[in-house]
Amino acid sequence: MTIHVRFFASLRERLDVADQDIAASTAATVAEVWQRVLGDAEPPVNMLIAVNMEYANLDAQVRDGDEVAFFPPVTGG
Repeated sequence: MTIHVRFFASLRERLDVADQDIAASTAATVAEVWQRVLGDAEPPVNMLIAVNMEYANLDAQVRDGDEVAFFPPVTGG
């Protein structure tokens, strides 16, 4: 029973973690997933989050088998 966590682009480089599996029983929300992987590190305010490839927020529920992805903000110009 696991949740697969992925970090992308500059967020991955800054946090020095690309992906990690955590026990599903240790996290019920995306915020708890973040805390489980990164401890007390504050999530960036404008970070994008996806659960199973659908946009989500820190309060989103997670379940066994889910993939949670964290992305830095995207800008263009």
